[in-house]
Amino acid sequence: MAEAAATSARDEVKTVVKTAHDARPDDLLASDGYIFCAPENLAAIAGVMKDFFDRCYYPLLGKIEGRPYAQMVCAGSDGENAARQTARIATGWRLKEVQAPLIICTHAQTPEQILAEKTISDEDLARCRELGSAMGAGLAMKVF
Repeated sequence: MAEAAATSARDEVKTVVKTAHDARPDDLLASDGYIFCAPENLAAIAGVMKDFFDRCYYPLLGKIEGRPYAQMVCAGSDGENAARQTARIATGWRLKEVQAPLIICTHAQTPEQILAEKTISDEDLARCRELGSAMGAGLAMKVF
């Protein structure tokens, strides 16, 4: 999902894809906008994404206000809670939401489905590319 969005955004602006584990406050300071992409686990953002926000929140407070963001959530059921959690953090940073959250539902409900590698449909990947393209175009045109 992240790669699909980044590939489309690259047509307009320089993009960098970082895992939540590898991303640091300096990475966000160096960026003009963000697409946060994470799985939902147990009706919440994945632990590694929560760790990313925990590590970056206070060092960036008051330093990235007004920058645009969008988010993508991969969920087994509805993904709404994970999207709400990310939106609350973004609100604390005073980021500007430029698109409603994109939630991709895999419908994984059994232990086997949940633990299995996920395949995102071509239709859903197209939606990720559209989000990336819109973010890239908005940043390039300085409309955000």
